[in-house]
Amino acid sequence: MGEESEHFVKTRWGTVIEDPPVARFIFDDTRFAPVWLVVRVLVGLVWLESGLGKFGNPAWVQTGEALRGFWERAVAVPDAPARPAIAFDWYRNLLQGMLDSGAYVWFAKLVALGEFLVGVALITGTFVGIAAFIGAFMNWNFIMAGSASTNALLGLGAILLVLAWKTAGYYGLDRWLLPRLGTPWSPRPRQREAPGIGKEEKAPGVA
Repeated sequence: MGEESEHFVKTRWGTVIEDPPVARFIFDDTRFAPVWLVVRVLVGLVWLESGLGKFGNPAWVQTGEALRGFWERAVAVPDAPARPAIAFDWYRNLLQGMLDSGAYVWFAKLVALGEFLVGVALITGTFVGIAAFIGAFMNWNFIMAGSASTNALLGLGAILLVLAWKTAGYYGLDRWLLPRLGTPWSPRPRQREAPGIGKEEKAPGVA
């Protein structure tokens, strides 16, 4: 902890500047978990409904034509003074390259599966932080492609769930998963050795 504290922001008196109590209460305290339960279930239901709808549509899970049409509309550049749906050329070039390669056939299936799994994970409270991050990433991509719709609101909810990853799934499977699995950056305590293990036994009568 001593070496790590050297990289923290400190006051001129040498004390580490910590998060305000209200932030710790909102994002780290299990007493606020019921609020995150409502947020993640509402966001999860939207993703689940969207994913299930795509599973029943051959244009998503077979041909990928639905995604192809979405990308084609997104990369189209209208005549002035109309503005294109995509504001950044690098993102338009990315989608155009995926269109030219026919990636929409398999990518459409990935979108449908991703939306379904994110919805299930958020509703059941399973690895909420990871699921919310993936959901926010999908929201970001939809926005970048010019589809605002509800993506901004869903993205905001997902970002808040990422910040509250420790307690957002407290009323869900994370309540048991996180204590059991821990995190990669948290060292596990060493197990105590049983009495007699690791000690050399001396022969009787030998000094």
